[in-house]
This record gives sequence, C-alpha cells and structure tokens, in this order.
Amino acid sequence: QVTLVESGGGLVQAGGSLRLSCAASGRTFSGYAMGWFRQPPGMEREFVGVRSWADGSTYYADSVKGRFTISRDNAKNTVDLQMNSLKPEDTAVYYCAASLVDGNRDRHWVNYWGKGTLVTVSS
Repeated sequence: QVTLVESGGGLVQAGGSLRLSCAASGRTFSGYAMGWFRQPPGMEREFVGVRSWADGSTYYADSVKGRFTISRDNAKNTVDLQMNSLKPEDTAVYYCAASLVDGNRDRHWVNYWGKGTLVTVSS
C-alpha cells in the first residue's frame, strides 16, 4: 500500500506560479512511475505529466509542456510539480498518482491516488 498526500494548492493569478508537492508513505515507491493528473470542474480527470522510475524521463500533456516540470526525490519519497505561467484553464483539482506501468499516462492504469489539491487560477 502506498499513501500519497498532496500539498501546495491555492489561488494564484494568471501568469503566476505554484509548486505542488506529493509525499509518499508506505511501501517504497522507487518502482512506481510518479505523475500528476488533474480534474477541471465538470470534466474528466486528465493526464498532466509523469516521471519514469526507470530512467527519469518525463512526459507532459501538450497543454502544459514548457510550463510545468516534474521533479522527484527518491530519498525523501516526494515528487513535485512546478507550475509556471499559469492560465485560468489550469484551474483544477490536481492529483498525485503512482503507477506500476512505467511512464503511465492513462488514469485507468494508476495504482494509487492522492486525495487531490485544488489549484485556482484567476484571470
């Protein structure tokens, strides 16, 4: 069992930055791809980005590429999402996700979810 707890959400103006953090506890998460998904109001949960556990490669949704960055600290069991140049359309609940499938970008293949943290971007 892996428990994921997100932090760092809040209200920010368009163009601003936020950093989300996800702390993992329980079983070691070194064998899991760690990523982020988000769920905008009234919409389905969607892929944001993921970091491979095998080689550290990162993959991002086109909508956030160049603005968001995932970093991971295996010693601290944390994975962060740095979000820059935020837009109102980035408003969503952001979820940390752990997947045994490396590089997973499909919400149906996520093994563990955090409870989410709300990010609101005002125009």
